[in-house]
Amino acid sequence: MWKAQPPIEPIGSEMKKVLNKTKILGRCLYWILVALFLFIAAGTALSVFEAPGGYRMFVVMSGSMRPKIKAGSIALVSRQEEYKTNDVITFLKNPSDNARNIKSTITHRIVEVHDDEGRPTFTTKGDANETPDIEMITERQILGKVLFSIPQAGKAIAFTKTQMGFTLLIVIPAAILIYNEVLNIKVEISKMLKKRKDKKEDNSDNEDEK
Repeated sequence: MWKAQPPIEPIGSEMKKVLNKTKILGRCLYWILVALFLFIAAGTALSVFEAPGGYRMFVVMSGSMRPKIKAGSIALVSRQEEYKTNDVITFLKNPSDNARNIKSTITHRIVEVHDDEGRPTFTTKGDANETPDIEMITERQILGKVLFSIPQAGKAIAFTKTQMGFTLLIVIPAAILIYNEVLNIKVEISKMLKKRKDKKEDNSDNEDEK
């Protein structure tokens, strides 16, 4: 028995569908890259400057806090009015160290709080270490309590602190993003001008008909 075959869509129609899907995929990829760039840029900024509320980000270089925090992670910390036993904190090795230097910070857990003539001092320890840290730290050295960490993300932030990394992950993506936005603005302005021109011509034609 003969059956009617479904109509064959024109090749141009199929090609249009493929192009539309490719365009949508390209836009999705673009916004994923934009989000990634913004995350890296924000992480880099927060690793240098303190945000309102005392928030900062620090790269965890060692695996002394495994399994909770792995090497190469980035930790978001916040200043607290008081630090207690079991808090995971990021602190300076020495009070005179610069927090912007990745190698000057340590992220460990407070295992004991002491009272040194009314001023608290803290014994810290890495979860993966067998013994506590040799030197106690003061509240002045503490940069904040760890709120959460993101595995592997710290490697990208650490890379941005090198000249090559800053160029590849910050400067070039920022330049591409700005250039793309300028092009989009230019296209929108052209559309707006064309729309005004067409409207003006329509009004002129209507007046001629009268």
